[in-house]
Amino acid sequence: MVATAVVMSGACSTADPIVYSDRVPYEWELWEQEAGIGVDAAAPETGAAPAPAAPQGLPKLSERLVFPADNFWNRDISGQPLDPQGQKWLESMGLDTPLHADFTPPDLNTGKAGDGIPYQYVSGNARKVPVQFEYATESDPGPYPIPDSPLIERGPDHHILMIDTDNWLLYELWDAKLDGSKWKAGCGAIFDLKSNKTRPAGWTSADAAGLAIFPGLVRADEVIDKKAINHALRFTAKVTQRAYVYPASHFASDKKDPKLPPMGMWVRLKSSFNIDGFSPNVQVILKALKRYGMILADNGSDFYVSGAPDPRWVNEEMRQLSRVKGRDLEVVKSGELVTK
Repeated sequence: MVATAVVMSGACSTADPIVYSDRVPYEWELWEQEAGIGVDAAAPETGAAPAPAAPQGLPKLSERLVFPADNFWNRDISGQPLDPQGQKWLESMGLDTPLHADFTPPDLNTGKAGDGIPYQYVSGNARKVPVQFEYATESDPGPYPIPDSPLIERGPDHHILMIDTDNWLLYELWDAKLDGSKWKAGCGAIFDLKSNKTRPAGWTSADAAGLAIFPGLVRADEVIDKKAINHALRFTAKVTQRAYVYPASHFASDKKDPKLPPMGMWVRLKSSFNIDGFSPNVQVILKALKRYGMILADNGSDFYVSGAPDPRWVNEEMRQLSRVKGRDLEVVKSGELVTK
């Protein structure tokens, strides 16, 4: 995630699908509760106390702007000129390599949470706790509003994403773990979602490229409910070079091969790509890739598109993304290579 570490992205929460503590429920948790499914649905039979009623007035993120309208995440790049180095970067990842939806629904039979990077709401007066960082010099000191039972991405990255819906702040942690009664993490970043302020040059965040994670996720509330994604997406590459381009602020490799993609590489789906024949939900994603593109943000598997787990995802439907290959993409010019 930082320095030269190579980490895999896209895992799932280690927390139970329905857990209410001092955090506001995640949208898909309410969906499960209304449907009568999930771990706590069995409470009457096991003798456990039923889950408390969901709070009213849950904010709908699809109705709120994540970062200002002129922020790079929300920028239409459909007319942006191409980067002359982009083709070799795509070739290094494989022109026949398919896109992969790195997000799935939970398994309702086993109770296993879905793949993806979960997020959770917290209130402005939520209790905040100190976090000890491995890379403290490039982390925002906090404290962080980590709930008692947070949704944590399962796997090596252990991301925790928290959205303060009252103050419109985003808190993100990488490699978060509870050590006794104290929280520790590799890195942490706090983003004001009302501001265009970025990380200092050379700084990482909870993401290898120094970007916020949440804005680049594919979310069901946008795909299924809003039926539109109006921002860029996030994706990973197996091997990157020791360089980054805007909007990234950090690289995570010691390889100097110029044919390898840099962090921040911004790709879009070619305008000529025919999206007829894809399901309406997948077309929402493809339209976003044509207009807003996706940004290389971490080391992982090639062309893995990041999203949040949700019970409404249908794996077979999202596999349609694999019909899009590396050759169907193009790299737009977003900035000059930074190697130091």
